[in-house]
Amino acid sequence: MTDGARVRQPGKRLIHAIVSWGVVGGAMLLAGCDTVVPRGPTTPSRRPPPPRQQPVRIEPGIPVDTERHRVALLVPLSGPNAGVGQSLANATQMALLDSNNQRIRITTYDTNLGAAAAAQRAISEGNRLILGPLLGEDVRAVTPLAHRSGVPVVAFSNDSSAAGQGAYLMGYAPAQSIARVVEYAKGQGITSFAGLVPNGTYGERASTAFLRSVESAGGQVTSLQTYQRVPGSITAAITKMAKDSPYQAVLIADNANTASTAVPVLRRMGAGGAHVLGTELWNTDNSIASKAALDGAWYAAVSNGLYRQYVAKYRARFGNAPYRLSSLGYDAVLLTIRIAQDWRIGTPFPERRLTDAGGFSGIDGAFRFGRDGVAERALEVEEIRGGSVVTVSPAPRGFE
Repeated sequence: MTDGARVRQPGKRLIHAIVSWGVVGGAMLLAGCDTVVPRGPTTPSRRPPPPRQQPVRIEPGIPVDTERHRVALLVPLSGPNAGVGQSLANATQMALLDSNNQRIRITTYDTNLGAAAAAQRAISEGNRLILGPLLGEDVRAVTPLAHRSGVPVVAFSNDSSAAGQGAYLMGYAPAQSIARVVEYAKGQGITSFAGLVPNGTYGERASTAFLRSVESAGGQVTSLQTYQRVPGSITAAITKMAKDSPYQAVLIADNANTASTAVPVLRRMGAGGAHVLGTELWNTDNSIASKAALDGAWYAAVSNGLYRQYVAKYRARFGNAPYRLSSLGYDAVLLTIRIAQDWRIGTPFPERRLTDAGGFSGIDGAFRFGRDGVAERALEVEEIRGGSVVTVSPAPRGFE
């Protein structure tokens, strides 16, 4: 467990006062007289009894902080996801320093040692809000404990099934990214779509979102193929797709590397003129602009304008580049600071403020939590063009 924010206290000046006492020596001569001391009982002077010492009471855990809000950060600091967790922890510290906020104290707990145990300890030590965890399974383990104690959870997962019961998810939801890029494609005159999605949870959610988005846009899905993440599987899926009806655009619901491998196969199979669409996963690839196979492709994601400035400051402070997800930690602190303006120290966190209709703003742009507890984000559409990434449809600045 570590403190995510250290507040410097002003130094105290010690002023030493030196007082010289003069001792005057002298002899008193009593000439011609005696000193007479009366005899008889004498009453000794009574000294007041020493004060009774009160027993010192030592409380377990961290001392109660009466000047700052106690907020817990639950992230993996060890194990396979330690790099992401440390990047999130660094981001929260950076947000406190950048905002010069001294009313919030963030203590970090390692979820790799057990998310439920970390949450229980955080709650017992007086934290009134939990930021994190990172993984959906950890959110599900933490939420019941936090809910019973009246402690809201603002997690970094994008697993929408883990939201609810006081758990709010800040992660980038694939459904929103797919809906945004499909809407943009429809605006460019595209009405027929095809999709390539991997097997597994992400692929299942992407498939559902894709079908709903195309239907909502008034378009038609002419082919939807799934594949395993093993060599040759995606080629087989594209071969099947070539036998279906023609399409004007194809969604590849996977990372940019997989998409850049699939596109040449698509071109050979007769989809030469089809626009390639991607998901929010592409935004985590720093080399995406250099992937020539994806030239002309569109994908929707949070804006990177402020994120680039954040990366420069992060590098200067910590000596390395942050993980893309770390901006969630930074924005979670900004959210907390904003709500803390109306949050009295020592009282429960005002959870109702998390669903303010106007939402919040941060490095990743505007966002707000819906009734389902999932963050709705203002997304922009990017196009990979000639070795660079160009914004073709800016993100809205807020919500109506």
